[in-house]
Amino acid sequence: MVLEICTYLLKPGTGLEFSEVMREESVPLLRRVGIRVVDHGASMADEDGREEAYLIRAFSSMEQRHRQKKEFYDSDAWRQGPREAIVSRILESHTVVLDPEEGLARALRTW
Repeated sequence: MVLEICTYLLKPGTGLEFSEVMREESVPLLRRVGIRVVDHGASMADEDGREEAYLIRAFSSMEQRHRQKKEFYDSDAWRQGPREAIVSRILESHTVVLDPEEGLARALRTW
């Protein structure tokens, strides 16, 4: 299993709209191409008044991650759908990709 953790620093005042577009539009599109969305939402911590959000996705391999992300981000459904509403609210984004130990993978499968 490969986990991808994306974090987003959002433009001030856009957190609620960002979360709504993620929940209502982007996440359903991700799932439609077979990407497992483990979790997403707003950060529980309000560091220095900054609005931040996250998206955690799971893939069976790095190859699958590459293939599914390409399919998603190259799709008309993304480009003509929620892309602009998502991207326009992000100031910075960071991604960490990890291969969790079996214990964490087992715990995630029970969700």
